[in-house]
Amino acid sequence: MNRAPLNGLLVVSLEQAVAAPFCTSRLADSGARVIKVEREGGDFARSYDSDINGESVYFVWLNRGKESLVLDIKDADDAALLERIVAKADVFVQNLAPGAAARAGFGSAALRERYPRLITCDISGYGDCGDYADMRAYDMLVQAESGLCSITGSPEQPGRIGVSACDIGTGMYACAAILEALYARERSGEGSAIALSMFGAMSDWMAVPLLRYDYAGAKLSRTGLSHPMIQPYGAYTTRNGPPIMIAVQNRREYVRLCNEVLEMPELIEDARFSDNPSRCQNAQALKDIIDAHFQSMDREVLLKRLRASQIAFGEVNDVEGLSGHPALRRVQVDTPNGPVSMVAPPACVAGSEQRLRPVPALGEHSEAIRTEFA
Repeated sequence: MNRAPLNGLLVVSLEQAVAAPFCTSRLADSGARVIKVEREGGDFARSYDSDINGESVYFVWLNRGKESLVLDIKDADDAALLERIVAKADVFVQNLAPGAAARAGFGSAALRERYPRLITCDISGYGDCGDYADMRAYDMLVQAESGLCSITGSPEQPGRIGVSACDIGTGMYACAAILEALYARERSGEGSAIALSMFGAMSDWMAVPLLRYDYAGAKLSRTGLSHPMIQPYGAYTTRNGPPIMIAVQNRREYVRLCNEVLEMPELIEDARFSDNPSRCQNAQALKDIIDAHFQSMDREVLLKRLRASQIAFGEVNDVEGLSGHPALRRVQVDTPNGPVSMVAPPACVAGSEQRLRPVPALGEHSEAIRTEFA
């Protein structure tokens, strides 16, 4: 018996790239049947690279547990097939170019009129109205437009977050909104029309620097591996090994750092460092002191002191370090070219077994789906 929470739900997705596939992959992880509609040639994310046994890294990560249906929504027969599938669906997701779904007859407003129980989710770059509505949007462009790059990087140069933060964040919001809509439908019997944009998702993530600017006229500076508003909170060099991040959030922790790790109690009442605003104003001086002390200590001794004093810390790993990290949980997923060990879903539900369904080959399920919905 399939006890997955979304078992029995049908999701149809006209999707490509990252944001919508991220959303629907999480619905698939929860047991939903996800039919991924691909054009001839497939989702262009299939050809980003061939690093996983000939398969694209992004595609393998974001398309497990789905069925691949190849069709042309501009073709009358294929459009009729898609209409028959959507008629039985619970959720319809699309992140095509602005207006493409509507021009093909699959706009959310029209679908909701035909199928009142259907939940539609339109993912765009900048929303469906205003000067930016027809702008094409990709992750790094939205990172730049939203101001995220302005607070990311070193003091000398802005940078992008090294993963597709805008896409992933938007996919998370979309998945959460769909789950809320499913819950609401259980009570009302009515579906919902959901619309969200990558820019809107990142604007929410940018709420703290935005509100600080709007109400205090202050712009957060780029500080690299250092917190712009809390000190000491950042990366400090060590004698043998990569830097160590420490995070001191309050006076109690600062006192323990000075007494038990640095063994410099005089820093507690030093006027330059006596409270967080003072430490932020004198961040470089404090960093120089901590760097010098950390460099004078054996790394293992330092780590033991940090752990014993309950100071929050972490080592500045690279991807190789992540690959072998003792806290990393993995799960095996089948692909057209063999099994892949990937990151397990973060949420662990007591009593449930995490088993992810395979990544589909292009058009793998086309014949079966066409027969089913003939």
